[in-house]
Amino acid sequence: MNSEYDDHLKHEEEFHTDDKKLSKKQRKRATENDRSKYKKSDQDQLKKNSQADVVLEGPCGRVLAIHPEGIQVEYEGTLYRCGLKGALKKEKNKAKNLVAVGDFVRFEIREQEEGIIVSVEPRRSILSRADNLHRRKEQLIAVNIDQVIITASIHFPPLKPFLIDRYIIAAQKGNMTPIIVINKIDSLQEGTEEEEILKECESAYKALSIPFLKVSTFTGEGIEDLKKLMQNKSSVFSGQSGVGKSSLINAVTGLDIKTGGIVYKTLKGSHTTTTTQLIRLSQGGFCIDTPGIKSFGVWDLEESEIQHYFSEIAEASLHCKFPDCSHQTEAGCAVQEAVESEKISSVRFASYCALMETAQKKHRNR
Repeated sequence: MNSEYDDHLKHEEEFHTDDKKLSKKQRKRATENDRSKYKKSDQDQLKKNSQADVVLEGPCGRVLAIHPEGIQVEYEGTLYRCGLKGALKKEKNKAKNLVAVGDFVRFEIREQEEGIIVSVEPRRSILSRADNLHRRKEQLIAVNIDQVIITASIHFPPLKPFLIDRYIIAAQKGNMTPIIVINKIDSLQEGTEEEEILKECESAYKALSIPFLKVSTFTGEGIEDLKKLMQNKSSVFSGQSGVGKSSLINAVTGLDIKTGGIVYKTLKGSHTTTTTQLIRLSQGGFCIDTPGIKSFGVWDLEESEIQHYFSEIAEASLHCKFPDCSHQTEAGCAVQEAVESEKISSVRFASYCALMETAQKKHRNR
């Protein structure tokens, strides 16, 4: 609260302590200074205006990485190690982290190559997930990006369609284009269960006009196609640990990001990338490597929204016998019929059912 506002409150108290003795001139002055004209809507607007003034101050840089020792911000070719201004730290919202890689931020330069972030510019896109610990906080993964490269592998770790679907929903909710990349295609063997799942996934996602690439960093298959999709775009690689995100970025950029292997006792990947970082591409654009995950909860997904993200199910549901059909056990369910006749992918329908069950459980626990 500034001194001018403090003075205003002080004068107001003086006017109202002995209102009956005020002269006509003083009454007029009291009216002019009456706080009633500062309605909540006006106060909100004043707050917005004051915040806008703050946003316009200082250089605007982009967050390239977030480390324990500070936030790395690039401005005009120079990297600054920044902290957060105290007022920004006190902001209360549902985000676990106030700043994410890809953010454009206003900051004050305090010392050589060091600064303090005072505000965050509005974001045009957000990739986030529900915080693993209690699901009540939104964990920002990356912001201001164009596309999410959902990376999976044939096996070690195995292909998980339900995880792909969750990433697709998160990408679409956050105003980004999903791209599916299946890595380690060189290890695929004919006549196996993995081949059947891959074929079903490819058919289902291509029918939805979602780019579906099969690549190999070992043979180079599909790498040029991936480069073309990434050119002049900001992309974020996301997926399980061990699917080869860092190896793919190395293949695309020519860099030498540390890569890890597989923990064969669990058939899960080891965590190699420990921090998210924004990398500039020589062919234009940026890419972001992210730490691998074991599970992915879509943030702020309500039960009523889920069908919207499964367009083939939403379309078939128009022909169900009952308008409130859950597509589980009802007679005359057009969705179930479409699944049985293979017009709707069984793996997609399984993802839909799993998400509905999770949403219903969350609603019951409220």
